[in-house]
Amino acid sequence: MSESSAEGVASAAAAAVASATGAADNWRKVTGIAGAAIGVIAAGAAAGVAIERMTVGRGIRKKARLALDSAGPYGALRGTPGRAYAEDGTELYYEVDEVETEAGVAPRRRRLFGRKAPAPVTVVFSHGYCLSQDSWHFQRAALRGVVRTVHWDQRSHGRSGRGVAQVQDGAPVTIDQLGSDLKAVLDAAVPEGPIVLVGHSMGGMTVMSLADRYPELIRERVVAVALVGTSSGRLGEVNFGLPVAGVNAVRRVLPGVLRALGQQAELVEKGRRATADLFAGIIKRYSFASRDVDPAVARFAERMIEGTPIDVVAEFYPAFTDHDKTEALALFQDLPVLVLAGVKDLVTPSEHSEAIADLLPEAELVLVPDAGHLVMLEHPEVVTDRLADLLTRAGAVPAGATVGGYGSTTAQPG
Repeated sequence: MSESSAEGVASAAAAAVASATGAADNWRKVTGIAGAAIGVIAAGAAAGVAIERMTVGRGIRKKARLALDSAGPYGALRGTPGRAYAEDGTELYYEVDEVETEAGVAPRRRRLFGRKAPAPVTVVFSHGYCLSQDSWHFQRAALRGVVRTVHWDQRSHGRSGRGVAQVQDGAPVTIDQLGSDLKAVLDAAVPEGPIVLVGHSMGGMTVMSLADRYPELIRERVVAVALVGTSSGRLGEVNFGLPVAGVNAVRRVLPGVLRALGQQAELVEKGRRATADLFAGIIKRYSFASRDVDPAVARFAERMIEGTPIDVVAEFYPAFTDHDKTEALALFQDLPVLVLAGVKDLVTPSEHSEAIADLLPEAELVLVPDAGHLVMLEHPEVVTDRLADLLTRAGAVPAGATVGGYGSTTAQPG
């Protein structure tokens, strides 16, 4: 895309935010900087949605979003709720789906570690940045009743509380802190028995941090690991599918821009609503690669990302530049490991997953063609199939167990 096109998108974004808020001069300065940064990122998405914007009225698009919100079945699965508390007192919300029994008969269990009646394996799902536990909707539907699962919301995301250290002390979020949060959830929801850890994007980094901080837990209780669309480090080199010069410019100003926006959260949220169509195009570009993604699934992803407050976006962003847990991967060497990524992932490119697999030569590496960052929503049948195989290899489910109901992005929840 030409520089003039990028500038046009930037101007449009800044103007839309400013008109929505009617803010004072200092706010216009902030939105001017934000508009420039957003413009570079938005430029790639704008090309794909320009024709739609010219031919479909804003009112019609708004009605379509409302219709998808009311009819979309995704994210509606709920389990037994629970709460854990992080080291700084942050309330962490989780849900448990137990193994179903038939007529009061205990489910069949495989022998693990030589124990006659082992505790059931629990699969713990950690979600990514600006998402929630509901991002695992299809995998949760497929595994329900087959194996015990725990789904939790990372601090300041979903139904979990805002990070106490961030709100009260202004402390930055770190990946190490997220690893400690996961440990608190495990202590509350899985106090005993073997564990399978599954993490997407930031959730995968959380799993690596857990290993780094609590290696004895990995050695004693973890029986398998799945790392989906994630990275062990060097995220500062990702160019998001854009020209390097433009990305470097954005990278220099973005942390400051986000901090400024976080301080004007209420005004920014109004701006986000005013520019919903623009951001929907950006979200779709950076979440999916397929052209035929179910609109309800695309809207579901958009709703999760929209639901993350701008101040939370600002708090978490700097943590990724500092993230480096390459050495922690060694703790997974003797375990069944699945490393999976979308080939067209622009957020955490598949090369990062290949780098992880290079350090874990016994791991299964799966690269999904025509898939973006939210591969578990875009191609759920592939992700669930490989995850089910991992669980079988780890002894979490019997080889003859039926894992179904995940279908495709047009399937109804099981």
